[in-house]
Amino acid sequence: MAASSAVPATKRTPPPAPVAKPVGGYQFSFDTLLGEAKHLASKPYTPQRSTFPAGLDKLSPEQYRSMRFNRDDAIWGREGLPFRLELLRAHFNLPAPAVTVSTVEDGTAVDIVATPAMFDLEAAVPQLSTLSLPLSGFRLVTQINSKKIWDEFLVFQGASYFRGVAKDLLYGLSARGLAINTAEPAGEEFPAFTHFWIERPAPKDNSIVIDALLESESTTGAYRFTVQPGVETVMDVELTLFPRTDLHVVGIAPLTSMFLFDETNRGHLDDYRPEVHDSDGLQITSTAGEHIFRQLANPTKLQVSTFTTRPPQGFGLVQRSREQSDFQDFDNLYERRPSAWVEPKGDWGAGAVELVEIPSGRESNDNIVTFWRPAQGLPAGRPAEFAYRLIWLADPALPKGLGKFVATRSGASLDGKRRVFILDIVGAGEKTEGLKLDLGASAGRVSSPALMSNVALHGLRASFEVDPADADLIEMRLRIMRGDHPVTETWLYRWTAT
Repeated sequence: MAASSAVPATKRTPPPAPVAKPVGGYQFSFDTLLGEAKHLASKPYTPQRSTFPAGLDKLSPEQYRSMRFNRDDAIWGREGLPFRLELLRAHFNLPAPAVTVSTVEDGTAVDIVATPAMFDLEAAVPQLSTLSLPLSGFRLVTQINSKKIWDEFLVFQGASYFRGVAKDLLYGLSARGLAINTAEPAGEEFPAFTHFWIERPAPKDNSIVIDALLESESTTGAYRFTVQPGVETVMDVELTLFPRTDLHVVGIAPLTSMFLFDETNRGHLDDYRPEVHDSDGLQITSTAGEHIFRQLANPTKLQVSTFTTRPPQGFGLVQRSREQSDFQDFDNLYERRPSAWVEPKGDWGAGAVELVEIPSGRESNDNIVTFWRPAQGLPAGRPAEFAYRLIWLADPALPKGLGKFVATRSGASLDGKRRVFILDIVGAGEKTEGLKLDLGASAGRVSSPALMSNVALHGLRASFEVDPADADLIEMRLRIMRGDHPVTETWLYRWTAT
């Protein structure tokens, strides 16, 4: 996956050859894509077989990896347009089929041929002539942070994965086009975007449109992404799936992130940093309007949790730790990772928000997945349409005056028999008069509930103790009430004995 970087524009003599060589134009529209996806689904799945082009065998793996797309040669880079398109080469050993990237203008599509002239090559790299380089995806850049700097804000690369950022944020968690059989014993299936069509923007456009063909053994799909970068980068997603087989475990609008540890979940990890994670919670706004925050965990055994029975107003993986002191990591800057928020459009039917937490010992592993899982799955031969808005931002908003939990800490009691929990809340004021804790646990015994002002945060601090007794797993729930009305969101936490 590409890393975010800020690269000032530089003056450079334009190359004599065109940036992209057209390979015949053809008529294209989203209806065309729908027809292609439907046609492919009517036939048995045939995986693409990619071979490394002859000539690239002249390069060592190190030489090949040193090739970087030349930003001065970005598609539309010299046309005064608000967006520029950059290409990402395929991996050296081609572990996945190469993808096709095309541009669309006035209903005519042109497939891009990536040539060595479009990439920066080390002096020691042999001449590659006009050899066509296989691609793994693309990224889009715009002046999202400064009128003087072109920064990337969106990248599609690897299976159906993509990442976005908003102003002043860095890449972190990923989204996917589709999840199939996640956490199932038989193994997960990874659909892939195999062809992208990117519409040429007009000079004053503030959004860009990307169409994509998704393929896998079980389904095909036609996707449209309309993306507007900014303080919040907003993606409107429309998709139609054409299942070849019954999809029993399918995830719509999946998000994937990394959670290694925080103040409550260090386990056996020996690390100088207080926290390491791209996201620290699952946030949900239910159909009824309840606001839920579920603290993430790095369990010792695979955990799957489900929430709600109807499509929520929104759900997403969020990063609430926003201070550099939360992480003490000058390299990874986890405090600048985005949250991602999904807002369903239309009626998605019965189902649940599902959260999968996978044991992990490395921060390089994405071990958190969440998505909407339709209760009845998706039957073969019946097209399934979904639409949603995906927002990359710092923090999804809560209603004014509703407090949110910004820190959860836990440790052993003095006698070692109980677990002590300390929760910090902001947004509900700092006065405790008239407030009470609505606290519950599925097992064990809760004691010593307390609420006090937290002057340092201009907020509140709640605390309690739990005696697990013989329980292996305890589901905890807490909110702060004034009479019958909540003044905070609902905090959820799963404690496990190991």
